[in-house]
Amino acid sequence: MISAGDFRKGLTVEIEGNVYTIVDFQHVKPGKGAAFVRTKIKNVMTGAVLERTFNPSDKMPRAHIETKEMQYLYSDGELYYFMDNETYEQLPLNHSQVEDAIMYVKENMNVTVRFFKGAAFSVEPPNFVELEVTQADPGVRGDTATGATKNAVLETGARINVPLFVNEGDTVRIDTRTGEYMERV
Repeated sequence: MISAGDFRKGLTVEIEGNVYTIVDFQHVKPGKGAAFVRTKIKNVMTGAVLERTFNPSDKMPRAHIETKEMQYLYSDGELYYFMDNETYEQLPLNHSQVEDAIMYVKENMNVTVRFFKGAAFSVEPPNFVELEVTQADPGVRGDTATGATKNAVLETGARINVPLFVNEGDTVRIDTRTGEYMERV
């Protein structure tokens, strides 16, 4: 059990049967009345963000999130299949569970799958991935003083902005946390 007075960013707690991550918190001590903790919490299953206040002495159970390294195998159109690297068991996940990560993941790439009470709820790609550019607009010469960018489509279907010198067939490194171009490989 953890008390609301001990909240920290990134902590996962169970509130009313749902699992939440503390996004932001603030201990408030008004001049008149009792202190309270104002929090912004995110439901890890649905992604919904709520603002709630707690008494600093409120206690709630800490949620234990398990993570497992798994390999992305393939998609059959509806489900995305991941394989446990230790037991070789396959785990099918639907689009809502993988939608943020699948733009940066190609077949046979290792990802981190997060579980709560044995049920998978999200997939995290590696922080940096190298993907091939399959389509890029032609670069316009002369507008390079401003750090101009153009649109590009990666082999996974993700759309990003890249510098003018990147062409079709180039391999680029992407930061999956922000979705930004890092460098040409």
